[in-house]
Amino acid sequence: MPWGIAREEYHSWHSEHDKEIPIADINETSSLSPDYQLPDRDPAPEPPRRRNVKRIVVWSVSLLILVLVIVLIWHHHESAKKAAEAAAAARAKAAGITISTATAQKGDIGVYLEAIGTVTPVYTDSITSQVTGLVIAVHFNEGQMVKKGDPLIDIDPRPFRATLLQAQGALERDQNVLAQAEMDAQRYRDAWASKAIAKQILDDQEKLVLQERGTVKNDEGTVQYDQVQLDFCHITAPISGRMGLRLVDPGNVVQSSGTVTLAVITQMQPITVIFTIPEDSLGSVQAGMRKKAGLSTDAFDRTAQKKIASGKLLTLDNQIDTTTGTVKGRAVFDNKNIALFPNQFVNTRLLVDTLKGVTLIPASAIQQNGQASFVYVIQDNVAHQRSIKPGVTDSGNTQVDGINPGNVVANSGFDKLQDNSKVVVSNKPASGSTSGSNAPASTGASTSGSSAP
Repeated sequence: MPWGIAREEYHSWHSEHDKEIPIADINETSSLSPDYQLPDRDPAPEPPRRRNVKRIVVWSVSLLILVLVIVLIWHHHESAKKAAEAAAAARAKAAGITISTATAQKGDIGVYLEAIGTVTPVYTDSITSQVTGLVIAVHFNEGQMVKKGDPLIDIDPRPFRATLLQAQGALERDQNVLAQAEMDAQRYRDAWASKAIAKQILDDQEKLVLQERGTVKNDEGTVQYDQVQLDFCHITAPISGRMGLRLVDPGNVVQSSGTVTLAVITQMQPITVIFTIPEDSLGSVQAGMRKKAGLSTDAFDRTAQKKIASGKLLTLDNQIDTTTGTVKGRAVFDNKNIALFPNQFVNTRLLVDTLKGVTLIPASAIQQNGQASFVYVIQDNVAHQRSIKPGVTDSGNTQVDGINPGNVVANSGFDKLQDNSKVVVSNKPASGSTSGSNAPASTGASTSGSSAP
């Protein structure tokens, strides 16, 4: 636009605005627009709520960005870690995994039945007094081992000795009366044979002899009873065993009612263990008993780690407990070292059968994958996964099906070992122990036999 034309339009516009405005128009304008005459004001401040919302949005976005940065850093770190592990695994696979091995062996292993048992003495006697009297002597010590017939307690015998003496006197008197009656009866027989007396007199005398004989028998019974009462004053051990704590002292008066126990004797040698057998295992136990009288039975401590004693199965109960589905069995032990104590809790292992000529490997070589079992068979320094069927376990050895005696199996390094992995054997193949061949002598606590509830 030319400069002259622009200048003319500017002066024209300025002259139009410089025209005078009538007062009426000013008043009208003032009434319509009050702010026309007022100076310009600053715009209204922003409300506080809007400022807070903006601040929250800013912080949220900043926090989200920070989280994203952290996630990215962590993801990068994990990726690098996995890559390093994969590289290490690849290097290890290429170099071979170091393991130890064991060789499968052919041997015998016992099939055991484990159960919980309680040591039960064959005899336990609680001794009470058969007479009333004063205790004058106690001849045993607490915990003493006594034999049958050893003196234990003496009760004052004097009243009973006096009573016995009276009975003996009455017996002696009546015996003489009987003898006199028998002499008279003989005289009457001779007189009746001579027709000197009547038959009635002889008959009366013979009946009198019978009455005197009855009196003598009654006296003899009284003497025997009083003798027994006198013998009761001297209490002896009815069985051989171990004495319990002393329950009576000299000077105590005991009664013949038998309510007070004077002593307790428990037989210690031999001793038995009562345990329960599941009814499902009853058939195999009876079959073993028919093959061999007295199946071998071992007693272990509460932890089932230490063998206490060895014995044999004595008998089974004559009925099954319907509430538990078990039958009781009693095993007898010599208990020469008094290792088994009455009412002691023990774990029993009953040898039911012996598997002969089976394949045995260490139980530690068997791996589990859910319900499946497998081992790693080593051939040409390469591990091959082989499925197996484990059976009986005893003394750390397990009977298995699926591999042959002589196969070398991995026994360590399972955390890195995989199928077809190269391996480096750190030792010569360790032959699996065949200690299970002597089943009755094994001390392992882990078996595959059925466990009693």
